[in-house]
Amino acid sequence: MASQMFSRKSIQSIIADSQKSELKRTLSAWNLTSLGIGAIIGAGIFVMTGDAAANYAGPAVIISFVLAGLVCAVAGLCYAELASTMPVSGSAYTYAYGTMGEVFAWAMGWLLLLEYGIAASTVAAGWTGYIVEILKDFGLVIPAALTSASVVVQEVAQPDGTFLLKSAIEPQLNLVGAFGILMVTALLVIGVSESAKFTNIAVIIKVGVLLAFIGIGLVYVNPDNWTPFVPENDGTAWNHFGWMGVAYASTIIFFAYVGFEGVSTAAGEAKNPQKDLPIGILGSLVICTVIYMLVALVLTGVVSYTQLGVSAPIAVAINAMNPTWAQIPWPFVESGTLNGFSFLIKIGAIMGLSSVMLVLCYAQTRVFYQMSKDGLVPEVFGRIHQKFRTPASGTTLLGILIAIAAATLPLNLLGSLVSLGTAAAFGIVCLSVIYLRKTAPDIHRPFRVPFYPVLPIVGVGLCLCIIGLIFLDKLTKFMAGNWAPMAILISYFAVGVVIYAVYGRKNSRLAKGG
Repeated sequence: MASQMFSRKSIQSIIADSQKSELKRTLSAWNLTSLGIGAIIGAGIFVMTGDAAANYAGPAVIISFVLAGLVCAVAGLCYAELASTMPVSGSAYTYAYGTMGEVFAWAMGWLLLLEYGIAASTVAAGWTGYIVEILKDFGLVIPAALTSASVVVQEVAQPDGTFLLKSAIEPQLNLVGAFGILMVTALLVIGVSESAKFTNIAVIIKVGVLLAFIGIGLVYVNPDNWTPFVPENDGTAWNHFGWMGVAYASTIIFFAYVGFEGVSTAAGEAKNPQKDLPIGILGSLVICTVIYMLVALVLTGVVSYTQLGVSAPIAVAINAMNPTWAQIPWPFVESGTLNGFSFLIKIGAIMGLSSVMLVLCYAQTRVFYQMSKDGLVPEVFGRIHQKFRTPASGTTLLGILIAIAAATLPLNLLGSLVSLGTAAAFGIVCLSVIYLRKTAPDIHRPFRVPFYPVLPIVGVGLCLCIIGLIFLDKLTKFMAGNWAPMAILISYFAVGVVIYAVYGRKNSRLAKGG
């Protein structure tokens, strides 16, 4: 059993698999870059920037973006080398299978489910909020029972510093968020080229909206709002402001980058994966990091960071600008006028979050597609539709499961766990580059990580820092009485161990000599 757990797929067989892919190769370098931007610009910038600034970093949240972007940049270089060397759909799962062994590959696939599937559900919750707001602009009000998760979990701080966890199951479902997931699932079933066209349109709209916010917002910036740039720790927790707060905020901001490596899962559908994958990964990362930093700069300059701890921080900034020139007659609301700029931002947010849901669901289906080919999950996830040339059955099944999660789960507790899974994936990818350079130095590498081995080693260290900060926060809360996040994490891994032991280990094609 131990020998099977640590058995590796040969690099030659992985490369051979990439050359006989059943998937339709339609994605260009621009499509891949757009896919990356579509995955990155979403809930992180439209929602989580405010939380990171208001509760942890203050105006120095821009430094948190730099820290998170640095981790992603190093990991992105490592992804680019591996994706150009092994252009297969499994991404970090396949890289781990070829370098660290089957049990690590399974763990990686399970972490990617946490990263992609749960993240898509989380984004769906944010998508619901913007849909509700924009429908209000047309005089339509959706009942809260159709936009709220069934399981409600609240953390109530006690006078002695501990937390009381209150949970309940309410007669409600976030059917709006579930509907959004099912719509992007249907698009993914029809075809990846159709999905890419939608992503391209969504990227143009949301990038245009954010650039408009940056350009207009610069006029309203008050430099006094950037003082103090790094607020002093308020004494309530180790990560509430100060430099430790800035560092911890980077773990929240890290969620904003979830999915950029999803570009590597498109290797089986890229026209020229060796050349185009590095362009898509690194190009989308650079573009989004610059946009993120500029948005954070304007956001904290227009209003005080203390006002940004809300679900729609950009809307707060727009209201503070109060651009009267943007008021337009609007018969659907009581006031008779509508802030056209705010309406435009909502449209951009909806398009942005839609494209994030699509790319995250896409990436999840491609990882499970590859795991199915290796026998570690049921073959339904690897079954290709004859007409659409997509893994339609697996995509539909995963879409339904993610939609159920979006409708029912208390996703407010899972954001940092998604960041944890992402950091672990990045760390394994950096280690995989080091391993392959040692064991297979002669393999053709169209793209090579510069400054080897320094950058991969730095990448591993940075990922460990992210993981350590998240664990420290969860352990601190656990000791204070809030056991839910740690319990969810432990339970999630326990379920993964059981599934591998019961199904994956027995059906592994590598163990059977496949």
